[in-house]
Amino acid sequence: MSDEKAKRTDIGTLGEFGLIDHLAKNNVQYNASTLKSIGDDAAVIDNNGLLTVVTTDAMVEGIHFDLIYTPLKHLGYKAVVSNLSDIYAMNAIPKHITVSLAISNRFSVEALEEFYSGIYAACKAYGVDLIGGDTCSSNKGMFISITAIGQGEKEKLCYRNTAKVGDLICVTGNLGASFVGLQLLERERQIYLSNPGVQPDLEEQKYVIGRQLKPEARRDMIEAFAKNNLVPTSMIDISDGLASELFHICKQSNVGAIVEESGVPIHPETELLAIKFKLDPITCALSGGEDYELLFTIDPKDLDKVKYLPDIYIMGEIVERKEGVKLHTKGGNIHDIKAQGWLHF
Repeated sequence: MSDEKAKRTDIGTLGEFGLIDHLAKNNVQYNASTLKSIGDDAAVIDNNGLLTVVTTDAMVEGIHFDLIYTPLKHLGYKAVVSNLSDIYAMNAIPKHITVSLAISNRFSVEALEEFYSGIYAACKAYGVDLIGGDTCSSNKGMFISITAIGQGEKEKLCYRNTAKVGDLICVTGNLGASFVGLQLLERERQIYLSNPGVQPDLEEQKYVIGRQLKPEARRDMIEAFAKNNLVPTSMIDISDGLASELFHICKQSNVGAIVEESGVPIHPETELLAIKFKLDPITCALSGGEDYELLFTIDPKDLDKVKYLPDIYIMGEIVERKEGVKLHTKGGNIHDIKAQGWLHF
């Protein structure tokens, strides 16, 4: 191996527009609806009569991510995926993103190339076009803001305020893995800060670490819904924790919910590591966040459309608002569910 230091190009040598040109040189368009991409005052999109769905999300260094254990390429990928997940939660298809970035002078051109390689990898994986954004300086650290733009059919779009009493509560994938992976990364971070010479020991926990650093949005589920002519009665993605997202649906739909603990999917590796950290696995699943799975409700008449689809779990029922939001435990007890997920302020 060479001892030569990695190349580091100061951003100031390129200037704002030179940096944009440099980072945009690998940009690829995947959609015919993109009429004008990066390079003008605004992008131009042909929407072909479909409804436009737009979402924006921000990530701040030290609040939403820590570069001690988050590779820049993974960060770029995750920043995109977290926004695409919101579009899929509307039962729509993301087509375009814009990326705005504020960075301090401790970031080099090569560092931003690595970050954008993750953005471009996500765009390729999900067939999304990067069509613009903004880049500016920051006094400290990195600030990321991504806007995702999607298309959906009016009669198929899903909202949070349309769940009905009697609907079945469903969830995709499994929950709590990202949170448990974060606990492992944070443990190793504290060890590193106390003794920088110590190598991290991630205990070969590739699954939970992957769920934290490189999550995936559930495009496959939206495709499965379309193939099986299924339109959920309500839907939301799980970014702040299952409990918090369920409360959003219940509050906006003016209903309550009963969740069966036995119906909440938890990966075996998540469960084992949670117990090792002396954490309750169901608490991790309910309150962990950043799983980017889909929580949705269906009309009981659509049960046959769901029960044979892979990676979907029926975990409860929508009830009258006066019944509250409850967890029916495996031991037969009933407890109030509390939203203990991510607090933004």
